Amino acid sequence: MGVLSVLTMFAIVGFSIAVSLLITVPLTGALVRLRANYNPRGLRLDPEGNFEPHTGPVVTSFFGMLKRVKRIEGWSGLYKGLMPTLLFSLVLSVFAVTVLDADRASTLGRINPPVAGPFGTLAFGLLSMLLSLPTAVITYRSITTPYKLSYLRPMYSIRILLTPTERKKPWMLYMTPGLLAAQVLLVAYTAFFLTAIRAFLLPRPSADELSLNTVKFGIYLFIELLSTVVLCPLEVISTKLAIQRNHAAPEYNSVEQEAEDDTLDGEEYTEYSGAEEDVIGLRHEKDPYLGLVDCAKKIIDEEGWKALYRAWWITLLAAVGSALASAVPYIAP
Repeated sequence: MGVLSVLTMFAIVGFSIAVSLLITVPLTGALVRLRANYNPRGLRLDPEGNFEPHTGPVVTSFFGMLKRVKRIEGWSGLYKGLMPTLLFSLVLSVFAVTVLDADRASTLGRINPPVAGPFGTLAFGLLSMLLSLPTAVITYRSITTPYKLSYLRPMYSIRILLTPTERKKPWMLYMTPGLLAAQVLLVAYTAFFLTAIRAFLLPRPSADELSLNTVKFGIYLFIELLSTVVLCPLEVISTKLAIQRNHAAPEYNSVEQEAEDDTLDGEEYTEYSGAEEDVIGLRHEKDPYLGLVDCAKKIIDEEGWKALYRAWWITLLAAVGSALASAVPYIAP
């Protein structure tokens, strides 16, 4: 592969990522906020056992959240999370195209490994897993934070998004209760299980067989659609766990509060995205989720089981898109 071909490939990848991010970042931001928004059904007890009325916003629709973000935070609020999303997309795309010599990069928003053989798929899945967790934490927190973040001051943004404990011990992000388990399940299901099903039912067409088997495609499409039942709750749980900050000291476990005051005081942190109100309400940090199962139970108990399927139709559309993408080689070999 010549230098000109490499430069052309990088230019095409860069342009496609830029166009994709221009469209997807505002939509992803609204989706993350909708799923992260804490909307209990009634009164709840605070850590001291007293009744605590809910005072946060009640937003139940995707487009309602999109309008709310635009009204309160403007265009800058719609593009919160742009930089971590861009960096993550670039790393995965470059790795897929150069190291694995794949024909295309992964689909944004979903771990779809490129066609690169079993070892390539394994390498891509492991890299995705290692990068997706801290990326999800930083991206989701940058989207949901009420503070304004600077594109050109990464250390300032890191101080806002991460606690002192997380800055001193970055590996604490992987110890966020339940988050690693949720990410492993997501990557395993999308990058391995669904990929294996697709390879079995819809292998890449050969010279002898170029026609699409509609029965097998229908089965694969049905499996993709049915996967929404599994993937949507995992995505909601991952979102809520990713924005849960770790306050830990050596004598405590990773979910208990540390003695150090971690509130964002001072002039450096006085610039808010919204002038009068926050876009979403968040669960109190003194009552954290203790793990994947605990998070699911508390969501059902406090917000109702429907909260696990917020914006389920977006997960469904992603499933349809993935199924249609598997049929493209048969249409345009």
